[in-house]
Amino acid sequence: MKYEPLSNKKEDIARKIVDAAYTVHRTLGPGLLEKVYEICFCHELSKRGLSTERQVNIPIVYDEIIFNEVYV
Repeated sequence: MKYEPLSNKKEDIARKIVDAAYTVHRTLGPGLLEKVYEICFCHELSKRGLSTERQVNIPIVYDEIIFNEVYV
């Protein structure tokens, strides 16, 4: 499989995401509830000019069946 290099825009977004994740990890450390990390991570992404959506409902696809139950 041949991969094409990321555009400068995608590279910039990826860099901001990794930096935000590292900042949260370095600041909070391990052991907290996922929701705490989610809130802080979204805050860090916002500080870097990225928009976020939290706990978006997605369908569950299993055995070629789509289940529309909420998955959060």
